Amino acid sequence: MAFVNEHYLKLSAGYLFPEIARRVSAFAAEKPQFASEIIRCGIGDVTEALPPSAVRAMQTANAELATRSTFRGYGPGMGYESVRGAIAHGDFRERGIDVADDEIFLSDGSKGDCGAILEILGAGNRIAVTDPVYPVYVDSNVMVGNTGTALAGGGYEGITYLPCTESNGFLADVPSELRGEGVAAPDVIYLCSPNNPTGTVMDRARAQAWVAYARKHRAIILWDAAYEAYNRDANAPKSIYEIEGARECAVEFRSFSKSGGFTGVRCGYTVMPKSLMAYTRAGEAVALHGLWTRRWNTRSNGVSYAVQRGAEALYTDEGRKEVQALVDFYMENARILRDGCIALGLQTWGGQNAPYVWAKTPEGHDSWGFFEHLLRNARVVTTPGAGFGRCGEGYFRISAFNSRANVEEVVRRLAATR
Repeated sequence: MAFVNEHYLKLSAGYLFPEIARRVSAFAAEKPQFASEIIRCGIGDVTEALPPSAVRAMQTANAELATRSTFRGYGPGMGYESVRGAIAHGDFRERGIDVADDEIFLSDGSKGDCGAILEILGAGNRIAVTDPVYPVYVDSNVMVGNTGTALAGGGYEGITYLPCTESNGFLADVPSELRGEGVAAPDVIYLCSPNNPTGTVMDRARAQAWVAYARKHRAIILWDAAYEAYNRDANAPKSIYEIEGARECAVEFRSFSKSGGFTGVRCGYTVMPKSLMAYTRAGEAVALHGLWTRRWNTRSNGVSYAVQRGAEALYTDEGRKEVQALVDFYMENARILRDGCIALGLQTWGGQNAPYVWAKTPEGHDSWGFFEHLLRNARVVTTPGAGFGRCGEGYFRISAFNSRANVEEVVRRLAATR
């Protein structure tokens, strides 16, 4: 008989965003007269058109595929050299960060990469995640067997949760073990800055402390920088590799989903330094770059040619201006949402260096209860903080990815429900 991967059976509930969609669909079926009025500020999906430079580049690439003399079949599994070079130069070397072209690995997005990286890491690693947390980090580790069973009230046995609360500004503190208090050190640490869901960014001193911690314990930081383009804080590193020593302890994930509007196009990349090591049970150091290369050559035939050309175009002078205009548009949405929440007396974070606003639910509401309140009374979809972990209870997230008219209407409706 065929056996199932029983780790999947440990997953405690459906993925957060399909659950939100289910509840919204149920409300629309119950109150069809309001269905057309629903404004979705839950899932972080972009709404504006692709940058023209990317569109033209993809159209040109498609035309090339229509002619035998310029047709292309299988491409390099890790990405075309010119695209990897444009990324390494534009995102790193221009900023004085040492990243080689062949340390860039293109993929269909950082969401998949955050889980795929586990394929080259051994079983039994102690995993640490922030709480609140992007659910993919946790669920991916459940699926591969890095956790125990689900805990009552949320979370899983075997995962180290790093509380991110009002008291620490929703930023993960380095575990106390570094200060000599005997707490077991995690082996793999997921960090996200700018953070999803809280919209906060990690300052340089804290990032330096994390790198020092990882190097001391031969741990690996999985640094998710999917929202890097929104980071306007000069004291917050846009890349973990701005921190000395990070090339020996960190993998970085990037995405074009929110910077270039590629949520539907699908393209991102991983930076895998050649100097990053993991270890055998016998203590032998093994370079992960070669394993990641082998993984991609075995598992994938790469990102489609047209999509890669679209991503490459974002690094032209014109493409950069278009990306900046897109980011500015969504950040103005975030400002409007943030100011609206503050005006209503809600304690609010984010919205300044990230396209998400994180706010405390009003007294008398838990996060799912306030989600239902806004859905039914304002026809506005948000994301309940409890869906991101125990420390997310009592908060909600609003996405700035929407039209300007919708964002302004959301603020009006929030005010009307207070």
